[in-house]
Amino acid sequence: MVGTRKSGLISHGIAAQNRKARFNYTILSTLEAGIVLRGPEVKSLRMGRASLADAFAGEREGEMFLFNMYIPEYQGGVLSRFDTKGPRKLLLKRKEINTLLGAIARQGSTVVPLDVHFNQRGVAKVTLGIAQGRKLHDKREAIAKRDWDRDRARLMRDRG
Repeated sequence: MVGTRKSGLISHGIAAQNRKARFNYTILSTLEAGIVLRGPEVKSLRMGRASLADAFAGEREGEMFLFNMYIPEYQGGVLSRFDTKGPRKLLLKRKEINTLLGAIARQGSTVVPLDVHFNQRGVAKVTLGIAQGRKLHDKREAIAKRDWDRDRARLMRDRG
């Protein structure tokens, strides 16, 4: 899904992606959740300036939070300050929270944010992935497969 930009702002589409998540982890399933943001955080997200590089989701007091997601302060003259890497509450149903907590406890999985996007109504959503870490040899296989797919596509294109 490609976002549309109006005067440098993302009205709907992907605002931030965790590109290394699919390389470092095997994604078992995905889930979409709402995220609680304040006004300047949303404005900064709409500028496409967030980072999910070290972010993860975890439980605190029976609710799910997103930790280490970096959203820089909005520079548009807003006096409101916020913690750029502070925890942000995820809006999930109780059944979804129990599913995530069960996956973390039983399988030793991790909940990783894959992307932050704006839906058609302009609401910020985060796509969470229940993931298991890959070993080094699995990463090497992924690199080899990606290279082979690229070479095969090039060969097919050259043949016509």
